[in-house]
Amino acid sequence: MLNFLKQVGDYAKETAQAAKYIGQGLSVTFDHMKRRPVTVQYPYEKLIPSERYRGRIHFEFDKCISCEVCVRVCPINLPVVDWEFNRETKKKTLSHYSIDFGVCIFCGNCVEYCPTNCLSMTEEYELSAYDRHDLNYDSVALGRLPYKVTNDPMVTPLREFAYLPKGVMDPHDLPAGAQRAGRLPQDILTELEAEKATAEAAIAKDNTP
Repeated sequence: MLNFLKQVGDYAKETAQAAKYIGQGLSVTFDHMKRRPVTVQYPYEKLIPSERYRGRIHFEFDKCISCEVCVRVCPINLPVVDWEFNRETKKKTLSHYSIDFGVCIFCGNCVEYCPTNCLSMTEEYELSAYDRHDLNYDSVALGRLPYKVTNDPMVTPLREFAYLPKGVMDPHDLPAGAQRAGRLPQDILTELEAEKATAEAAIAKDNTP
């Protein structure tokens, strides 16, 4: 009899534990149901990259002076710069420029250190190809105007979900001029200065005889 009661008690305990685990799993499921959507119906919907996104590099042939600074600052010496020296003008004449995006790590050093600003980072991120050699862009391909998601009439551009204001669930109906989630650096600095002033006032009050 005691053995039977013990078995019933163990069965009831295991049942309660299983119900507890099921409840925990359902709580996680219900919590995710209330969160913002994180999926995009690509290629019919595409996210708008942030301002500092480092995508395909844009090259302006006329501005390049063949100084090869981009090659020296590149961690892997990636840009290929072919030039000829013009004895009449005593200057370098650029003949070919190329970057292999199959090797590029998109660090942006070439853009940052270019003295003539002939290189710039774009928001274009669709660089997939069937052949890896197609990722080696010459000066003509690099000079192509960058692709913008907002200019494509066949695509619905979406704001990045991390930048949606608090409480906004649908990125399609984002109101114009809506503030991003989080605080701007100047707002944080103002708050820190206010806290510092409050602390100094409290210290001065304690030191007052």
